[in-house]
Amino acid sequence: MTRRDIPNLISLLRIVLVAPVAALLAEERYDWALALFAVAGASDGLDGWLARRFDWRSRLGALLDPLADKLLLTVCFVTLALLGALPWWLAAAVVARDLVIVVGGISYHRRIGRFEIEPSLGSKPNTFIQIGFVLAVVVALEFSERIGQWLTPELLAGWGWLVLATTVGSGIDYVARWGSRARRALRDAEEIDYPKIAQDRGPYSRRGKGRMVVPCNPCRNAEDGPRDK
Repeated sequence: MTRRDIPNLISLLRIVLVAPVAALLAEERYDWALALFAVAGASDGLDGWLARRFDWRSRLGALLDPLADKLLLTVCFVTLALLGALPWWLAAAVVARDLVIVVGGISYHRRIGRFEIEPSLGSKPNTFIQIGFVLAVVVALEFSERIGQWLTPELLAGWGWLVLATTVGSGIDYVARWGSRARRALRDAEEIDYPKIAQDRGPYSRRGKGRMVVPCNPCRNAEDGPRDK
């Protein structure tokens, strides 16, 4: 283990915190749930900053960081929906977006090739808005008597619609970008996948690297001699 593993360890810590946060929310111990969720949210920025600042990037880190975010937020949205603190349709939208991205990534990897996880233009703002919304809901549950005049139901409802808009928008952006890449990759593969000739066919045809350079029909063996005039 080296210093380059520190961002990955932070991401793993965020994954480990998912179960305690969910359990505390289910038990309505919102103060401790809020504290752990705040720690997890802060770690999301810390591991990315360390990876960029000291060039500690790795493929494992590129997988762990978004996985930790998705697990934490998905579990929190589902748990809060079970508690009746937010509508089910909002939790369903968050879960559906992540499922679409995961299934799409697996399909791309199986049919096209290596899938490099890249945040879309709207993914980071969407994650930030979702984290803020969960924090606001938990704060409202714990301190409703003190700050009820600030975190009103109308404000939280509007925030929820904003979460829905960014969730759907970022999901559509992912599908559009990676769908375009998949179509382009398949088209390029079709263009270079010409039939291969088993052996050289004399002066009328020859092979290139994986494609027929000068197609000739019919192709004749060199020993057949020149064509009769």
